[in-house]
Amino acid sequence: MTADQQESSSGLPPVLLNNDPHGFAWRVWRERTPRLVGQIKDAHPYGPAQRRALDGLLDEIAGGLIAPLGPGARDQGTWSTWGADYCGTPWLDAPFLWSESYFYRRLLDAVGFFAPGAWQGIDPFAYLKDAELRDPALEPDLAALDAVDRLPVREQGQAKLMASLWGNRADLGFRIGSAPGSAELESAGLVADDSSDLWSALGPDARVVLVADNAGREMLADLVLIDHLLRTGQAGSIALHVKPSPYYVSDATTADVLACLRRLATGTGTAERTGGRVAAALRTGQLTLGTHDFYCAPWSYHRMPADLADRFRQASLTILKGDLNYRRLAGDRAWPATTPFASVTAYFPGSVAVLRTLKSDMVTGLNPAVVARLESGGQPWRTDGRHGLVQVRRRQDDASWSPPGAPDRLAGSW
Repeated sequence: MTADQQESSSGLPPVLLNNDPHGFAWRVWRERTPRLVGQIKDAHPYGPAQRRALDGLLDEIAGGLIAPLGPGARDQGTWSTWGADYCGTPWLDAPFLWSESYFYRRLLDAVGFFAPGAWQGIDPFAYLKDAELRDPALEPDLAALDAVDRLPVREQGQAKLMASLWGNRADLGFRIGSAPGSAELESAGLVADDSSDLWSALGPDARVVLVADNAGREMLADLVLIDHLLRTGQAGSIALHVKPSPYYVSDATTADVLACLRRLATGTGTAERTGGRVAAALRTGQLTLGTHDFYCAPWSYHRMPADLADRFRQASLTILKGDLNYRRLAGDRAWPATTPFASVTAYFPGSVAVLRTLKSDMVTGLNPAVVARLESGGQPWRTDGRHGLVQVRRRQDDASWSPPGAPDRLAGSW
């Protein structure tokens, strides 16, 4: 019995697959992915072998079967295990979360990111991230920090929290798949707001883990929020977790954090001072950078390894940023939108908060009246990037989580 068959008999909602013509995943594979690969080919002077590999990956997704990583790949054995249920099956029949992660691993393989040679370690998405940081439109955003820092401390904090949340709209992969002009989205407000619970979980002795999502604009906003938490005594220490390698177009790596610090240093006033304080916090260890291979794995956090779970357990609060982290936290399933957020995240080893702009189908924890209002509007509110949320589940009982394979009611189901 495959893992999917086991899960279908567990009473959990079905995993979201790629084969629903009305689903978000269908549009990702039919529209956004070919556009992304075309842009990458246009932006880099890759040789014939790399270009053939990229074209072959698109052909495989469009109508072929999922192929395994080549025998020379550094993590071929790991992905062979991870793909045991899916390699040899059509892409459209695979789970969206698994296949989207595997696509980015295959893309890095196609361009030679991990292989010895001239292109080893060259981020294929760096040109997009760099352009975002060079955008002149950033100047007024950074200058506006001067006015924000004149607000009362409580209002400063809420403004910076919201900037970190709505900065998630800057996801470059999302913008690649959107209609022209849609990057200038108007905020339509939050569909859930537990920000008061988030603030109550913080304090001078709080140990915070912030799991980043995107580089560029969003990371700039994240660094501003981190600086505020440390400077105002809302956190005693913060660990900023990033991806170990390029992933999902704009996901942040250590190199992207450093690029954002350099961008802040070129500013003036509050922006420059913020960058200086963040750099100083890194030097003293009050702020640390961390990563884990699991952040590029194709699974939900239900399968997190014990060492990563220990980091979350030891934190006063883990803040997960963005759409992908939300999907991984709750499980990328067809949850009814009113399913309690606390129940689907009860397994997580510690208090957890999510700052998310909605850009995919899955959502939980919404008030029935809010869902009714959104559904009556006739707009794709789950995927258009115009709606956001702050959701929090405070620590109750760490014993509710156990490592994969243990006889736990959740661990055995996922």
